[in-house]
Amino acid sequence: MEGLSDIASFSTKLQNTLIHYHSIEEDKWRVAKKMKDVTVWRKPSEEFSGYLYKAQGVMDDVVNSVIDHIRPGPWRLDWDRLMTSLDILEHFEENCCVMRYTTAGQLLNIISPREFVDFSYTVGYQEGLLSCGVSLDWSETRPEFVRGYNHPCGWFCVPLKDNPSQSLLTGYIQTDLRGMIPQSAVDTAMASTLTNFYGDLRKALRKA
Repeated sequence: MEGLSDIASFSTKLQNTLIHYHSIEEDKWRVAKKMKDVTVWRKPSEEFSGYLYKAQGVMDDVVNSVIDHIRPGPWRLDWDRLMTSLDILEHFEENCCVMRYTTAGQLLNIISPREFVDFSYTVGYQEGLLSCGVSLDWSETRPEFVRGYNHPCGWFCVPLKDNPSQSLLTGYIQTDLRGMIPQSAVDTAMASTLTNFYGDLRKALRKA
């Protein structure tokens, strides 16, 4: 696996990249979609020719529960409507793994199903947690899926200062879907996918 000969330094580099995104000044972002309880912004990515998306909203649950629903594990498939399969290919320690997952087609299948192989790492951040990931070059392919690529992405989850039973969830996503897709379709799908993600996660947390 390319780049994984030193897990510690790979994890640290990924974590630092996300912390850098988290410190980007507000005036660098442009609103892509705004709803009552979640806002999505975007800016040109530093990694590829697409956009880095930022999403933010408040969750009515504690940090550990929110991140447990997001990171690789049995709960994610139960509620994430976009994800159709998830397999852990390699476990390094409790908070660190390689996963392969597939996503459903989008926009009436203008965007066909995709497959990703990602390194995932969860670590403490301030009073909360950061769960981050990045795609790996994985040689085994399946012809029925286009292999997408996630540039460094992740979710910061911290308790609200005035109400620790609620959490502020901030996500950074930059996905190269690859294949022959109009960029406008990608941009439409990404903003909607992120707002749906927050809505579906809220429903799952209420049921838990």
